[in-house]
Amino acid sequence: MPDLYRVLEGINHRPEPFEYYTAAALWTDEHISAQMLALHLDPDVAVSSRRAEFMDRSVAWICDRFKVSSETRIADFGCGPGLNANRLARYGARVTGIDFSARSIEHARVDAEKEGLPARYVCEDYLAYDTDERFDLILMIMCDYCALSPRQRQMMLAKFRSLLSPGGSVLLDVYSLAAFVQQSELEQFEPKPGGGFWSGNPHYVFQKTAKYDQEKVTLDKFTIVEAGRIRTIYNWIQYFSPESLCAEFEVAGLSPSEVLGDVAGAGFDVAAREFAVVARTDKS
Repeated sequence: MPDLYRVLEGINHRPEPFEYYTAAALWTDEHISAQMLALHLDPDVAVSSRRAEFMDRSVAWICDRFKVSSETRIADFGCGPGLNANRLARYGARVTGIDFSARSIEHARVDAEKEGLPARYVCEDYLAYDTDERFDLILMIMCDYCALSPRQRQMMLAKFRSLLSPGGSVLLDVYSLAAFVQQSELEQFEPKPGGGFWSGNPHYVFQKTAKYDQEKVTLDKFTIVEAGRIRTIYNWIQYFSPESLCAEFEVAGLSPSEVLGDVAGAGFDVAAREFAVVARTDKS
């Protein structure tokens, strides 16, 4: 075990934006992935997934807006336990869900099989995912895009463009600059927070939240201390204006066509914490 001084130095270290990437720890760790799945499946909370009522409205709007039919091919990147993907499949869409949480993918697959839905699920890091299939609509919902570094976002949009059919669309949502303004830096220490979210063993958690004003990025850094083990999890969030997000699409060769308040079709609100964008490929 490192000495206490070195541990505290590590806890207080302020990394460069997106210097470390530990997303897999949230979704592939045996204990934490079970906690994340439970949050996904709670219809009354909006932590890992949105509330059930919102998802119903969102999927109904998506199916109307994009004229979804039995011929529509949809890819849901970061699909989790298939809550949106299976809803879309109930409208007849041919859905592919991609997520690297084996626990969530298995839940989605079992639900789809029970109902005989036209949905298939791929357990893979979506940054590495590739296929010969082409899609009419690509989704990245619940602000997943905000967790990616600039380089990862560039890779992701290039992937979207290559996987879209001519004239296909991307729909994703992000956190706004209004949400960034509302964030505060903090430091706190707690024994076994959330009743044991991070581990089933006795443990302590140091949380350090940092704001990077120039980059419009925040970091929630969690250092989990157990007997014989210390882990650090970095939860990065990038915040956007409509202009900055649309610029990223344009660089990737995608044409933004709508800025919305959310993925249920609400009007854009500059004071809201989130917004959504629709972008298209050309039809050639």
